[in-house]
Parts: sequence; structure tokens; C-alpha cells
Amino acid sequence: MINWKDVKKQLQSFLKTELEKTGLTKVTVGLSGGLDSAVVAVLCKETFGDNMSAVLMPSQFSSKASIDDAVELCEKFDIKYEIKSIAPMIEAYIDNMNEDKLRIGNFSARMRMSVLYDTSSRDASIVVGTSNKSELLLGYGTIFGDIACAINPIGEMYKSDEFDFAKYLGVTEAIITKKPSADLWEGQSDEEEIGYTYKDMDAVLKLLVDENKSKEEIITLGHDEKLIETVDYRIKANAFKGKLPVIANIKWS
Repeated sequence: MINWKDVKKQLQSFLKTELEKTGLTKVTVGLSGGLDSAVVAVLCKETFGDNMSAVLMPSQFSSKASIDDAVELCEKFDIKYEIKSIAPMIEAYIDNMNEDKLRIGNFSARMRMSVLYDTSSRDASIVVGTSNKSELLLGYGTIFGDIACAINPIGEMYKSDEFDFAKYLGVTEAIITKKPSADLWEGQSDEEEIGYTYKDMDAVLKLLVDENKSKEEIITLGHDEKLIETVDYRIKANAFKGKLPVIANIKWS
């Protein structure tokens, strides 16, 4: 049983320490109406009070429920927020993307992060990340998009565990019970897109990553071989997303 009170205390200490290092006093969170950003927003609100604010950035492809759920969360926890539509930015470029949903989704994520960083510049704040450990390991995020941030309090928390943390924090029921979605287009679902539930994927991830077990050992524990292969492939194929750009090492003569 995870001691969520202790986890919260650790994360609040992390947030305070890392913000202090920057010399700034405020934080900014992009709020989507999903679980990850809701957890981070509530955590930051309880850590920094009025020195945190949220930005809601819908597009023409976002579901109305996402904004409604995000607003409900802000009202419950008295979080300052503003709504900045990225629809005009997407509209200005969408003809170049040939109706490719993945390209539009990635472009949307990068536009949101551009808006978020501009807002943080205006407010002299830092951007707090909202990607969980499952997403980071599986590469389920957009490089220079939703993965981008200055600090990340939930990057070591698996998605399946995060639901319990959200309940502990008092995140609204509408957000906790909805299907995980990056909301990149209407009806998009993380689990349907990948083909497995986070519960099943996290079980394999914990064995592969945290316990360093081989694929053969995990199969003997009763896990689906195709799932193990999928998870292992995604970890290796998307590892580059979690690294800084590689810079050439020049040996000057």
C-alpha cells in the first residue's frame, strides 16, 4: 500500500526546492482536463497557493468536456486560470498536414507548449511538467510538446498508481473516471490507440524497468508475450525523447 501522504510531502518538497533554485516564485501548469495535469495542478496549488496558475488551451479538435472538467477542477480548488485557444494557430497551418491526425496532434501539443512558455515568460514563472512515468517510458508524448517542462513532479509515478493519488488529493470525479486521453482529436483514447490498458502495461513496465527482469522471466509470470514485446519495443524506440540533443564532441587540433 502506497503512503500517499508521504509521497505528497516529498513532491511538495521537490517543487519548493527546485523553484527556489531558479530564483523565481511562481509556477505555471497547462491544464487539459485530464488526470495528469489535474494531479499536478492540485499539487502545485497546495504547494504554492496563489503563486500558481493554470492555462487551458483548447483547439478546434478538443472535446467540450475537457474544458468543462478543467474549469470544474479550478473552481473546486480556487485555482487561477485563463483560457487561450490554439485553434487559430492550427488553422493557419493545417492545410500543410494533409489531414494526418498524428501530425495535427503533435503540432497541437507543440503549439500548447509555446503558449505555456510564453505565459510563463510573461508571469516570470516556470513551467511544471505533467507527464507520468508510463508515458515517458512508452514515448507517449510529443517531444518539445507536452513532454517539455522545467521540472516534473510525477515523472516517476506510473499512470495506474496515479489514479489513487488523484483520489487522495481530491481531484474531481469527472476527471478520475474518464478514459485516459491526450485529447489530440475528438474521441481519441490512449489505451485504445496503444491497444492495452495502463494497468496491464504498467505491470510489465514495473517488471522490465524497476525489477530488471528479462522478457522470458516476465512471460513465465503469466503476462502476454505480445504485450511484453510491444512495451519493450516502445521503450527502446522512444528513448530519444527523454534525452537532451546530442552535441558533437570536436577534438580541436
